[in-house]
Amino acid sequence: MKIAFVGKGGSGKTTLSSLFIRHLVATGAPVVAVDADINQHLGAALGLDDAEAAALPAMGDRLPLIKDYLRGANPRIVSARTMIKTTPPGEGSRLLRVREDNPVYDACARPVELDGGAARLMVTGPFTDADLGVACYHSKTGAVELCLNHLVDGPGEYVVVDMTAGSDSFASGMFTRFDITFLVAEPTRKGVSVYRQYKEYARDFGVELKVVGNKVQGQDDLDFLRDEVGDDLLVTVGHSDWVRAMEKGRPPRFELLEDVNARALQALRTAADATYEGRDWERYTRQMVHFHLKNAQSWGNERTGADLAAQVDPGFVLSESVLSGSVTQPA
Repeated sequence: MKIAFVGKGGSGKTTLSSLFIRHLVATGAPVVAVDADINQHLGAALGLDDAEAAALPAMGDRLPLIKDYLRGANPRIVSARTMIKTTPPGEGSRLLRVREDNPVYDACARPVELDGGAARLMVTGPFTDADLGVACYHSKTGAVELCLNHLVDGPGEYVVVDMTAGSDSFASGMFTRFDITFLVAEPTRKGVSVYRQYKEYARDFGVELKVVGNKVQGQDDLDFLRDEVGDDLLVTVGHSDWVRAMEKGRPPRFELLEDVNARALQALRTAADATYEGRDWERYTRQMVHFHLKNAQSWGNERTGADLAAQVDPGFVLSESVLSGSVTQPA
């Protein structure tokens, strides 16, 4: 399952995504965790110290390697240089799996030990002084979108992405790359404002959206969220002494997380797992192509000097079935 956590800055989305990752790992599930927020905090939330978090390899810095590997032997892509963040896979492309070793993971992922298990952690990399005035941070998250376009996951496999704050993910097609999106909202007017934006944008693309109420302190907070988001409210999370200890760098064993919060995390997993039966790979591929053609026309063709529409393989549908036949294997 591909799962996104979104919300306004300070809503607690990184904390909730890190708790969900810990919950999955504690059950033995394979997890690829991705910090796609330009403010890189997921590593710290998963227990890395400052030096360890700073040493994580940035996906954006390794984009040429990612493109070269994913291109594979796809004859429609004349060179890795012409690949952009929305380039879709086709016959001959290499695909990523959750349970495998490959050059992309070798270069960009690092294992994070969590209560006897481990998640693979990948990060976009922070926005640096060198980027000021010459780059848009969406170019940083382009590596994440390209990997998601080439990733095939099955039941019981999880890719958890901590997204950029607010509604910035709508600046690309990345918001359509997920089986389910959990929007973390506080019980305030500002807290639900991002929900309204997401709901409006997501409606036309069939995006599965559920709200996780955070920092809920009583019935009045719960009633407020129910009034504002209705049936999209999946679960709420309140105060956690475990989280307070984690934020101080001294997390107890994860099994000591409060029962009510542990049940909330299980509800998230149940909701994510339920989306598997409704997967529509043809629609997924069609949306991928839609955003690629849109980006090609608006800026990609001019930037690369190529007709990027020619990269689209009209007979290719990304799905679990292609793993056995139409992709090239790593050399």
